[in-house]
Order: sequence, then structure tokens, then C-alpha cells
Amino acid sequence: MVNYQEIISKATDARKNAYCPYSGFSVGACLVCSDGKMYTGCNVENASYGETVCAERVAFLKAVSDGKRGFCAIAIVGGKGEITDFTYPCGSCRQVLSELADSGLEIVLFNGSEHKICTLGQLFPNSFGSKDIK
Repeated sequence: MVNYQEIISKATDARKNAYCPYSGFSVGACLVCSDGKMYTGCNVENASYGETVCAERVAFLKAVSDGKRGFCAIAIVGGKGEITDFTYPCGSCRQVLSELADSGLEIVLFNGSEHKICTLGQLFPNSFGSKDIK
């Protein structure tokens, strides 16, 4: 069972490490593996905007590079300055998440006062993946 408060807290802490001098939009994420291990990530911007890496992808890449497969939840916390709204994964992150996790992955969003949960399948229905490469 996922402790939502714990992963929200870890994502909030990871957000403090964001490198976002261009947008000022800092994001933190905390990914939970099926074995309970957690990986955090923050966004890292680049003057060449296309080279920016989002917090969700950082967390997933750290986990995968550590040999992990099987994920059950990811918390995402972000915004400019104080957290006031829910921050959803961008399209690139949704594609990476769908490559590495199943549609049941819980996505936990926090707006500074409350959280809500959706699944990857709800957020990214009909995604393109290995099933489509024949």
C-alpha cells in the first residue's frame, strides 16, 4: 500500500532541487516501485529548451538505471513559487510513463492543500506503445 503523504512529502522536497532558471516552474516527483523502493526527481531545464528533462522522467530514469521494473505510483508537485494548482505530466512524460509502467500506475497530484489520484490509463488513454509496433 502506498503512503500518499510520504510520497507527496518526498516529491515536495525533491522540488527544492529543481534547476529552472528560465521558467521558474519547479517540479518534484517521487516514484514508488512495486518492491517499495522510492526514487525522486526534479526538473532540470536547459537554455536549449528541448533538452529540458522533467521531474517524472528523472525519477523513472534513475529507477530504470538502478535495474528497477514494476512501478505502482508517482507523486508530482509543481508550480511557480508556492504550490497552488495541480501539475500534470506533460505529453513527453505521459509517453515515457506508458512505456515503463502499466495503465494502472497511480498518479498522485498535490496542489499545496489537497491531493487527487488518477491512473495513467485515465490520463493517457489509447497510448502508443510496443503493442502498436508490429
